[in-house]
Amino acid sequence: MNFPYSKEVLEHFKNPHNVGKMEDPDGKGLEGSAACGDMVAVYLKVNPDSLVIEDISFESYGCASNIATASIITDLAKGKTLDEAKKITWKQASEALGGLPAVKAHCSVLAVEGLRSAIRDYEEKHGMVVEKEPTDEEVVRRRLKHVMNPIKGLDIIRTELVMKIVVNEGNIRVVLDLPSHHQFAAAIKEDIIEKLEALWDVESVTVDFIS
Repeated sequence: MNFPYSKEVLEHFKNPHNVGKMEDPDGKGLEGSAACGDMVAVYLKVNPDSLVIEDISFESYGCASNIATASIITDLAKGKTLDEAKKITWKQASEALGGLPAVKAHCSVLAVEGLRSAIRDYEEKHGMVVEKEPTDEEVVRRRLKHVMNPIKGLDIIRTELVMKIVVNEGNIRVVLDLPSHHQFAAAIKEDIIEKLEALWDVESVTVDFIS
């Protein structure tokens, strides 16, 4: 029986590079797949003058391919400018790992999307986004898909934690199906506010709980 993973994948799985949560990152991205349960978070430190990624790390939950692709993606991105890092593809990641089983190709896509999400987070915080899409309920929902529900291990949209979203002239109100005294309430609220305040036309974000 042939083992499905290359020696490169196994090496990055057993000894991942750049692993761990980063304190006070300049940009961070979170991507997850409800289909396979894999998730990856990417953290960046960026030189504000050269826009070079000086440091990068990741946290990962999932299979060997998920961990290995996140590891190689961070290797490929470190030392590159933001524009250069945006051009990194899942095929490059897969090739650098000596190939991935076909059923695991989504893992390399997930890692690349995590990197791009972190870059976009940095760009939004620093007014670098050229395409300024007006914020409406759909935009808010897309953002909230990047806020995790620690109770279920998936995002707060897919786990139906969000009861109501109201967008009115730059003011956003999100109502959660969670009591305010819940152990994860404060963390979820903080994450929601951080994700939504970065939007260019948002003036305030309010998060309410059911009690």
